[in-house]
Amino acid sequence: MSFQHAVGYAGDLLATDAYGLLANDGTSALIDVRTQAEWTYVGAPDLQALGKMPLFLEWQSFPSMHVDGQFAARLSAMLEAAEVRRGAPLIFLCRSGARSRQAAIAMTNAGWAPCFNVSDGFEGPLDPSRHRSVIGGWKARNLPWTQA
Repeated sequence: MSFQHAVGYAGDLLATDAYGLLANDGTSALIDVRTQAEWTYVGAPDLQALGKMPLFLEWQSFPSMHVDGQFAARLSAMLEAAEVRRGAPLIFLCRSGARSRQAAIAMTNAGWAPCFNVSDGFEGPLDPSRHRSVIGGWKARNLPWTQA
């Protein structure tokens, strides 16, 4: 398992390790913090085989990309409605691991821990041809996902 400790949150996981944690810990939850457009046009993680559903809440809204100042309060309410208890591992996902890292820090500060960041994100880093979803991330690692 690839895991890296971090300051302000529990640490970073590769997408494959995040999926393993979701599969092996029934209390864990995946939170996708990308935008509505990304969920719709790029795709979304599919956790049906694990008997789970990801939670979707934008960290930043397109097109302004303004950070939602109520993110922690909104997500706390969503987690409580989904009966996720404090202390359950929360795994945050965005395109490439930047927004999700900030969301993991925000939720750790809000008293939800441990919070992990998927460091290679849903689409992974750019390859030498400047394409995503090729060399890393949820999609390139062939983890379950759907597209609208």
